[in-house]
Amino acid sequence: MADEDKDSKTEKPTEKKLRDTIEKGNVPHSREATLFASMLATVIYVTFFLPERMGRMGEVLRDLFEKPDQWQLETGPDAISLFTRIGWEVGNMVLPAVVLFFTFGIGASMFQNLPTPVLERIRPQFSRISPMSGFKRIFSATGMVEFGKSLAKIVLVGIVMFFVLRSQYFHAMDSMVSDPQTIFVRLSTIVQRILIIVLMATIVVGVADLLWSRHHWFDQLKMTKQEIKDEHKQSQGDPIVKSRQRSIARDRARRRMMKQVPRATLVIANPTHFAVALRYVREENDAPVVVAKGQDLIALKIREIAEANNIPVFEDPPLARSMFAQVSVDSVIPSVFYKAVAELIHRIYAAQSNRKRVR
Repeated sequence: MADEDKDSKTEKPTEKKLRDTIEKGNVPHSREATLFASMLATVIYVTFFLPERMGRMGEVLRDLFEKPDQWQLETGPDAISLFTRIGWEVGNMVLPAVVLFFTFGIGASMFQNLPTPVLERIRPQFSRISPMSGFKRIFSATGMVEFGKSLAKIVLVGIVMFFVLRSQYFHAMDSMVSDPQTIFVRLSTIVQRILIIVLMATIVVGVADLLWSRHHWFDQLKMTKQEIKDEHKQSQGDPIVKSRQRSIARDRARRRMMKQVPRATLVIANPTHFAVALRYVREENDAPVVVAKGQDLIALKIREIAEANNIPVFEDPPLARSMFAQVSVDSVIPSVFYKAVAELIHRIYAAQSNRKRVR
């Protein structure tokens, strides 16, 4: 079932899923990139800071062992003074390393992903302490890749150290009986060579792991077509519900429109298929306004309301069809219809004048 589910995830993750995943703290992260940053900090420290500071430390130790009589240890303050001197030199030697490791470590993390507070990552979860979950993580594809990378690094470092130390073996043995200051200088040179070679190898491993981690992270987030449909429903709403809402909105708009028909001045119809109700009052608008329009059953309803309220109905199929297609409700008619509508309104006014004279 797990393989089938994985095979069905063929679609790229949506922007929403990527955003939600990042908000939960699940971001691509390469451990090798962080290791490379640490190795780079180490090389910088060994190359530019360590030789001078180890030389100074060698001088302190030489004075301590060659001239022990100048260091009095008879009282407590004497011991504190000695430990303070040594501690100050040790701190002076270690402090640049701490700053470099801290700076490069944070820089490597920020290079991969900007830091964001995620409470989900610190929430207690049983899966983190479950033996079964741990067993699955160890023997998963990701676990095997991490094991392979670790094994490759151990073999690589072992080979590098073998060849470097083999050529420096006799120099290291000679330095054991030489000046203490010389011991530190020679050791730092050996360590520097080892670190530079390891750093070059770490660059290759780091770039490969950075690309693989992002590819694996993106591949793990792939979705099935059904998941994309479900997400679309959640974000856009259920199509059935939205269709129902649109239907209700149309019904309400239709009822409001029908309430405006009794205020119309005339209705233009195509006898049963189209009907357009117009209102023209010279004090309200400069041109007639469409207060209602409809087709088929709605057109018949408009005519029925108009006849019930003694509103003139004119049958002009071309005009009714054109106005229905081009003019929306509550809009003034275009100038192209002025002449045709003006003739109908003139007929209404003439009929009203005739009735007044008859009375």
